[in-house]
Amino acid sequence: MTDVKLYSGESIPLEMHKAKIIQKINLAPIEHRLEAISEAGNNTFLLRNSDVFLDMLTDSGVNAMSDHQLAAMMIADDSYAGSETFYRMESKIQELFNKQYFLPAHQGRACENLLCQVFVEPGSIVPMNYHFTTTKAHIVLNGGVVEEIFTEDALQVTSDNPFKGNMDIKKLEALIEKHGADKIPFVRLETGTNLIGGQPHSLQNLREIRKVCDQAGLMLVLDASLLADNLFFIKTREEEYKNKSIREITREISDLCDIIYFSARKLGCARGGGICTNNEEAYLKLRELVPLLEGFLTYGGMSVREMEAITVGLEETMDVDMVNQGPQFIEYMVTELQKKGVPVVTPAGGLGCHIDASAFLPHLQQTEYPSGALASALYLVSGVRGMERGTLSEQREENGEETLAHLELLRLAVPRRVFTMSHLKYAIDRIAWLYENRDLVGGLTFVEEPKILRFFFGKLDTTTDWQTKLVAKFKEDFGDSP
Repeated sequence: MTDVKLYSGESIPLEMHKAKIIQKINLAPIEHRLEAISEAGNNTFLLRNSDVFLDMLTDSGVNAMSDHQLAAMMIADDSYAGSETFYRMESKIQELFNKQYFLPAHQGRACENLLCQVFVEPGSIVPMNYHFTTTKAHIVLNGGVVEEIFTEDALQVTSDNPFKGNMDIKKLEALIEKHGADKIPFVRLETGTNLIGGQPHSLQNLREIRKVCDQAGLMLVLDASLLADNLFFIKTREEEYKNKSIREITREISDLCDIIYFSARKLGCARGGGICTNNEEAYLKLRELVPLLEGFLTYGGMSVREMEAITVGLEETMDVDMVNQGPQFIEYMVTELQKKGVPVVTPAGGLGCHIDASAFLPHLQQTEYPSGALASALYLVSGVRGMERGTLSEQREENGEETLAHLELLRLAVPRRVFTMSHLKYAIDRIAWLYENRDLVGGLTFVEEPKILRFFFGKLDTTTDWQTKLVAKFKEDFGDSP
C-alpha cells in the first residue's frame, strides 16, 4: 500500500499478500551461464528455464495465482459446449466491462488474429498510439499498414510526463483527413504501451480519441492486456480519478470503447484471452472464425480450469492492493537504478523496469543490437533473463535494410506477485556492476534470422570475444560467487 510508512524512513513497497506455495529456483555458476547463453544464440527466449535464476522475460502467463484462483480451478465444467465455466466468465466480463457479447480465445495474439482477419484488408490503415510486435505482424499479413501517432514525449527516455502512452489527437485528426475514414477499419489504443516502457494513457486522452472516432464514424478498439497497471496510474496520476474506485475507472474506460480484447496471461493472471463488445454486427463477424481458429464458442481454445482462474483474476484486478504491487515494485527498481546512474525509462511505467540500452552501451551501433547484447550480458553476469525491446524486435524491410527501433530498451518484467524485495535488490546490484563494466560489452550479429518475429527464435553470435572478457572481470570481482 502506498500510505504505509516505515519508522526507519526507508521507502519500499509493501506486499499485500503472503506466499503459500513456492517454486525452487536455481542460480547456476557463471561458466554454466556462458554455455547456456551461447547455446541459445544469445537470445534469451531460447534459454532453458532451468538455467534462469530470475525470469524477467515477460509478465505474460507467469504471474502468481491467488488461493481463490487455484480453488476456482477445481469447479471447472469441462463440457465441450455449453460449459457453465464459460457462462461464469461471460457474466464477469459483462459485469466489469458492460459488454453484452464475449468471445473466448486462447491468448491476446489470437484475438488480434481474429480482429485483423475480419476488419483489415489490403490498403487498410490502422492508427495506434504505438505498435506491438504481434499486432503489427497480423495487420501487415492481412495487407494493412500501421500508423503510430504517439505524442512528442513518448520517445523521450527521461521525462516527467505521467502519460507518455497518450495518442496525439491532432495527428489522429490529420491522418483521418488525409486517408479518409473508409480506409481505416478501426483505431487501436494500447493500454500500457509495451515497446516504449509500459507507459500508460490517461482517461482524458481516451475521451478525446472517442470524440474523434465518433465524428469520423470509426470503431475504437482497446488492447486491454496491460489494463491492470494503467488503472493504477489513472487513479494515482490523474487528479479527477483519485477518489474513484478501480471498478469505476474500469467501467468508464470500457464504455468509451467499441471493442476490448485482452491477453488474460497478463490481465487476469491465467492463460487465455478474449474479445468483448456491444457491437452485434462486429460480434457476429468475429464469431464465425472462433470455431475455425480457436475452438468452440464456450471455450475458445482455453482450458476451462484456466477460464475459472481468469474469472476470479478479473475480479481481483478490481482490488487496488492487487494492481498497485507491480507498478510500485517497478518504481522502486527504477528509482534505485537511477541512484546508481543507470539509464532507465522515466517515469516508471507498468509491466517492468526498462533500461535504456543506447545510453547504457553508447559505443554500440543499433545494427549491433545493443538491447540484445545487454540482455545477453545481464543474463551472463546475473542469471536474470530480460527481453530485448529494440531493433532486434523489429524486422527487416523487403529490400534487406534494417528497421531501426525508436528506442533501444532492455525490459525487465516484474510479474505480478512473484518476486520478493531481495530478488529486486539482487538484480539491481548486478545491473549496477554491469554498468560500471559496460565498456566490456560488445555487439551481436545474426547467424539465423527468421523473416517474421525474429526476436522469438532467431540466433546471434558475438562480434568479438567480449563475453570471455566479461566473465574474467566478473571472476576478478566476485570470485567463486555464482
